[in-house]
Amino acid sequence: MAFDASAVRDRPLSDSALAQLFTEARTRNAWSDRPVSEDLLRKLYELTKFGPTAVNATPARFVFVTSPEAKARLAPLMSDGNREKTLQAPVNVIIGQDIEFHEQLPKLFPHAPGAKDWFADEAGRRESAFRNASLQGGYFLLAARALGLDVGPMSGFDPEGVKAEFFAGTTVEPNFIVNLGYGTDENLFPRSPRLAFEEAAQIL
Repeated sequence: MAFDASAVRDRPLSDSALAQLFTEARTRNAWSDRPVSEDLLRKLYELTKFGPTAVNATPARFVFVTSPEAKARLAPLMSDGNREKTLQAPVNVIIGQDIEFHEQLPKLFPHAPGAKDWFADEAGRRESAFRNASLQGGYFLLAARALGLDVGPMSGFDPEGVKAEFFAGTTVEPNFIVNLGYGTDENLFPRSPRLAFEEAAQIL
């Protein structure tokens, strides 16, 4: 029987699902040695790719760092506070953005044949690439949690070094890095406060 998307489109997720994705989920700083399979990483990407982006540009690019050799290349480029947990996590994911994403638009946005030309200006293209790759990074974090994984997003790294080490000769630039796996409660900080609705939002 074919899956009927309309049957679940307007149905809220359960409280337990919302807890897994948001209210009880935590940024992890320590990791168990439980491995993350390649099949699961592929499934994670397959979920992430369906998140919406402007003109379906999907500029994010993902490097899954899993081998000791690749980790040895990445670790020196992390800030002091991020290096140990990066080495401990089973997987480190470098999320980048392709500045030349518009080259893929004839395939990704075929109903608008001139879409590639909308991004002829490099400054505007860079802004769009950063915004939409960051958006995809958010989808990635939620997809990972939905699959039972823990995440630890980080911005403390040497972007020029990561570009040279992992994206040399390409039009991809690093955005942020995520530790991925099955977290432990070690070095888990108390949950920080959040702004109330009245402090951060308004309805007009």
